[in-house]
Amino acid sequence: MEGLVQQVSSMARKKNNESGYTTRRKALKPKTENQTEYIKIISENDVTFCTGPAGTGKTAVAVGLACDYLLDKRVEKIVVTRPVIESGRGLGFLPGTFEEKIHPYLVPVLEEMQYRLNSNRVQSYREEGKIEVVPLEYMRGRNFHNCFMILDEAQNATFEQLKMFITRIGWDSKAVINGDIDQTDLQNKDRGGLEEFLERLEGVDGVGIAELTEADIIRNKIISRILDALYD
Repeated sequence: MEGLVQQVSSMARKKNNESGYTTRRKALKPKTENQTEYIKIISENDVTFCTGPAGTGKTAVAVGLACDYLLDKRVEKIVVTRPVIESGRGLGFLPGTFEEKIHPYLVPVLEEMQYRLNSNRVQSYREEGKIEVVPLEYMRGRNFHNCFMILDEAQNATFEQLKMFITRIGWDSKAVINGDIDQTDLQNKDRGGLEEFLERLEGVDGVGIAELTEADIIRNKIISRILDALYD
């Protein structure tokens, strides 16, 4: 019986490889209590805000859960966006195609997706429209139904941009908005949008707020020690 199980498993892996897919490389598993609570909050709410320093898993958890939702057919599509912070010139003045212009801003999210799904599946899903990555500035006027939406690096979004993103949420969709309020790249006059949203929406039905801390950092421990030294 054991030999038969191994043979069937081997045949399944071969079929997956021939079709251009391989099995999921890594299923989502929370690594801290706060990450577990973060997942619970996302599951129980239509809109979830998550704040915390770098390395705490804000993006990793959101992307991992989005991939699970897509594979389990609980949504039809993943939509990932983040603000494009430019240095003096608009995207139109930069060389290359639109995809090439925005790619550097989306690398962290795409790498996390590839970690969860593998490169072949991510590429195929993007071609099929099941995964869409788009700069926040290009979302105006659209509505996303039956989607898992992620706004990454939300500390770099203005109040108006955050409001625009929220109003893109369609029927049967879920949205996660995450950011590190201590690492904004915005000019002083544009800062504070994420903090204002958190203050105004606390207690609103269907909106959840999660907070990750230095204790949730799952990267090199030196990051936690450096952050402690910087912000103490």
